[in-house]
Amino acid sequence: MDRIDALVIGAGVVGLACARALARAGREVLVVEAAATIGSGISSRNSEVIHAGLYYEPGSRKARHCVRGRELLYAYCAERGVAHRRCGKLVVATRDEEAPALHAIGERAAASGAHGLRALSAAEARAMEPALSCTAALWSPHTGIVDSHGLMLALQGDAEAAGALFALRTQVLGASLIDAGGGRVETRSADGEVLTLQAQAIVNAAGLDAPRLARAMHGFPPAQVPAAHFAKGSYFALAGRAPFSRLIYPVPEPGGLGVHLTLDLGGQAKFGPDVEWVEAPDYDVDPQRAGRFAAAIRRYWPGLPEGALQPAYAGVRPKLHGPGGHADFAIAGPREHGALGIVQLFGIESPGLTGALSIAEDVTRLVCGEPPTIT
Repeated sequence: MDRIDALVIGAGVVGLACARALARAGREVLVVEAAATIGSGISSRNSEVIHAGLYYEPGSRKARHCVRGRELLYAYCAERGVAHRRCGKLVVATRDEEAPALHAIGERAAASGAHGLRALSAAEARAMEPALSCTAALWSPHTGIVDSHGLMLALQGDAEAAGALFALRTQVLGASLIDAGGGRVETRSADGEVLTLQAQAIVNAAGLDAPRLARAMHGFPPAQVPAAHFAKGSYFALAGRAPFSRLIYPVPEPGGLGVHLTLDLGGQAKFGPDVEWVEAPDYDVDPQRAGRFAAAIRRYWPGLPEGALQPAYAGVRPKLHGPGGHADFAIAGPREHGALGIVQLFGIESPGLTGALSIAEDVTRLVCGEPPTIT
């Protein structure tokens, strides 16, 4: 039976960041990914936004990992030559009744450490973005965009340079935990070969599949595994160029941040996501949703041309609560569940991309038997 120091399940951006951090800490790391490529799940189906930390409960893991992770991410991208841009974001109220919600976002963000925000009048916001329609706005200068695939390739390269190994197209069938820590994990490769390996530490970074895999770990307390909920978000792309150079977000809606305008590094605009609660992940974009998108977009961009929205892609957020519920990141180590050497990552949705490097720091501390920096 092969033995390793640490097994990371899932090669999305968080799993890759954990593999890099563990390998750089001197651990022998194996990353197991069911898909044929890295980052083909949640990490490739989002807005590619580096969040400043505006929306999360002060003191929460989401807020603290977002603020710390943001600065780690900007520094990492600059160091490794990963394409990114600190373009800034306008959060806009389109009706006078939304002014209190906009003010509350500013107060919450400041309490979470998202500094540099500035309240703007409608005229000030339009001076920055003449095509914008709003009654007031909040300017976030530290919001940005990143090439998520370039980021993940850089993380993979760093992990491999530090000795980590990757097994793609390999499924984890189950595990039996060991009292001394870690467990025996059964895997099946693309050619059908079933192998068992023993890992001193297991990091479950499987995203949407994390609760199911945790339940497949014999010896892990079932009561510590949350139910999985799936919030699908569709995106539409703009045919042509948008007259904006910054990200435009409406006041958030229940379950998400509203149909916002983001830009890729080439200046192409995309809109989304909306919120659609589904029983199981699916990634089809219904073209009929374009009308609903257009109505939401025209609240802040009345000049959206007719027929300019094209179905792009969809993503699914791993939620720990259904509609109307709110949950923090669940980063559970032995202190929470009692299973030595096991770190479970549940509900790592937005701002998981922004916070990935910060999350990886704390996962590494938990694997090494140290308390996390962010509790």
